[in-house]
Amino acid sequence: MPDIVNTEQAQAWNGPEGAHWARNQDRWNAVNEGFNGPLLEAAGITGDHRILDLGCGSGQTTRLAALRAPQGRALGLDLSGPMLAEARACAERESIVNVSFAQGDAQVHPLEAGAFDAAISRYGVMFFADPVAAFGNVGRALRPGGRLAFVCPANATLNGWVTAVASLRDFLPVGGFGQLGAPGMFSLASPDHIRGILTAAGFTGITLNQAQAYGAWGRGAEDAAEFLLGTGPGRHLMEQADTTARARALRTLTDHLRPHEAADGTVRLRSTSWLVTADRPTDPSDRP
Repeated sequence: MPDIVNTEQAQAWNGPEGAHWARNQDRWNAVNEGFNGPLLEAAGITGDHRILDLGCGSGQTTRLAALRAPQGRALGLDLSGPMLAEARACAERESIVNVSFAQGDAQVHPLEAGAFDAAISRYGVMFFADPVAAFGNVGRALRPGGRLAFVCPANATLNGWVTAVASLRDFLPVGGFGQLGAPGMFSLASPDHIRGILTAAGFTGITLNQAQAYGAWGRGAEDAAEFLLGTGPGRHLMEQADTTARARALRTLTDHLRPHEAADGTVRLRSTSWLVTADRPTDPSDRP
């Protein structure tokens, strides 16, 4: 990949983490797809729009955006080769022809100026090495008046999967897991921080609305617990514990998730996120 500055994330998403997400794309979509409708509505996508999907992963939101713009096109951009391979395969199986995918770093990827009517992201914008530079690059790729819309996690304590992992602190080195403002998943949890970044990147008309959805984490508490502890954060914590502690953590997490089983056995946990929109100014003099 040329033009990569976020090398740490590139290594992760082209290594075990990217392979895990690609292998489990259906499960991750079941966790996060409750935000698809609100995200696409907020982006204001219409029939001939050109859409950029940031951190598109295995491409579910890219494909849905393309279907909303049958006379337009959707481009999914992501660091992860394994996930993009799945995205292309899914688009081919679903016969969606107005979609394409590119491997690259949104912070520096050579996007054509003014080429897109909208940019979207479902949980793909929290890991930028330099978020102002990344959003600035995306802003330049939008036409004047173009819309940015993305979903990112809000306060960790309002997310059921974080509460579940925090319940394991007697067995695993949870520490400040999910701490507000820490680099990574919750780097954009502060509304003021989001506004500051987007303003510095040249966006106007910034709005934030809290959105909630219940994601499906597994069929039964044990299945959901094993999946949660098999994610990147879960694996990191488990690798630091001995065999006895890992077994206790799995039992404790299973017990914690049991009350979240629905009538059909599906474990559903609430996710709370910010639905963020912002606009590229129509007049250059309106830029901050």
